[in-house]
Amino acid sequence: MLPMIFYFLGIVLLLVSVIVQFRFRAKAKHFAEHGLMNGLSGAEIARKMLNDHGIYDVQITHTPGQLNDHYNPANRTVNLSDEVFHGRSVLAAAVAAHECGHAVQHAKAYSWLEFRSSMVGPVSFASKWVMWVILAGFFLAGQFGTTLLLIGTVLFALTTLFAFITLPVEFDASNRAMAWLTSKGMLRTDEAGKARSALKWAASTYVIAALSSLATLLYYITLFMGRSGDE
Repeated sequence: MLPMIFYFLGIVLLLVSVIVQFRFRAKAKHFAEHGLMNGLSGAEIARKMLNDHGIYDVQITHTPGQLNDHYNPANRTVNLSDEVFHGRSVLAAAVAAHECGHAVQHAKAYSWLEFRSSMVGPVSFASKWVMWVILAGFFLAGQFGTTLLLIGTVLFALTTLFAFITLPVEFDASNRAMAWLTSKGMLRTDEAGKARSALKWAASTYVIAALSSLATLLYYITLFMGRSGDE
């Protein structure tokens, strides 16, 4: 009974995730149509924010695609999508400042970012193999199958932990972005409200993803417990 509860909870959260993603993209499109009074592009906003924090060794680049903006601590680059890099909108300002918030975290050795970065290698390995190991555990009988199911559950637990560690990193980056945008007068009052809304919707996608991962993890745990109890 318990595994089915977590299974259906995972489905519900998956549906919620789709709805939130759809809503976020709709909001992003709406805010991308609101031009900034100061007329600065996302790239210009990013450079100003980095310079104001004394960061001069981070390169700002543009990357193909939509809403795939990210900061890469390995090569110290703020990678902005075309819409954000060239855009002169509320969305461009909010996203560019948010990604620079990660660069500021890196420069200040923000503990949650350092912890998250240290997990990238193990999590990449876990993400690559976890489904194969769990599937093998499902279909193979006996102690060997149960052991594989346990290993798969542990690997999935690592990805779930990563999802939750991501939350304070993302929230803090948004807080740093909004603090700088408002303190430096980069946004008018109405623009600041729109930027804050855009960042909150973006953050909600991470929250739902983490909760979905947790529900799936609990499902795997209960399956393993039931399997090991039958042996």
